[in-house]
Amino acid sequence: MNGSDLADGVRDDHETAFSRLGSSKALYALTGGEMEADAVRTAAADDDHELADVLEDWAMVEHGDAAPLLADLAEAARERAESVEPDGYERSDAPEMYDRLAFEDDTVGRVGGLLGRYLVSAKYVEQMVGFFVGDADPKAADEFRSIRSAVEDERDRVIALLDGVCDSDDDWDAAREAADGVVEAAYDDYVETLESMGVKPKNVC
Repeated sequence: MNGSDLADGVRDDHETAFSRLGSSKALYALTGGEMEADAVRTAAADDDHELADVLEDWAMVEHGDAAPLLADLAEAARERAESVEPDGYERSDAPEMYDRLAFEDDTVGRVGGLLGRYLVSAKYVEQMVGFFVGDADPKAADEFRSIRSAVEDERDRVIALLDGVCDSDDDWDAAREAADGVVEAAYDDYVETLESMGVKPKNVC
């Protein structure tokens, strides 16, 4: 087992969830049904601010190879969030994915959960790029393409870190459980949000 195998396994086992989290209805849920530019930017800023909060807490208690990477990712997420905030930005409540991520209290679980987060957020950013392309805003589309590339690069750094922190089958199992938990929390949040808005998630494709 290695980090790439784990990432592939999570994608395969949650294929339906990722398909729906990568749909336009996922962006509809993230924006509370407000499919306009400021709402999309708010959703992007919320996501990265929540990530930065969790990573900053972890970086203060972690040791070894994980600590500097978590600190770097926290700084990058905070800067990215601030760069996309619309005028009058106010943060929303934390998505369930981040409550689940913050639940992890050891290195292996934290890095595994972080992988799950990056796999989910990569899907969100793809939809944000598509939104701005469809909105005929090439400058914003390019901005979010850069964000997508950054998220993909950071995901790969997390995958590489897994190879360094997982020393046994039990470690890999724990990392997988954490990644699964974060993906499942994101999907449950998506379903609950759409249902509260009168949308049937099973019809999403």
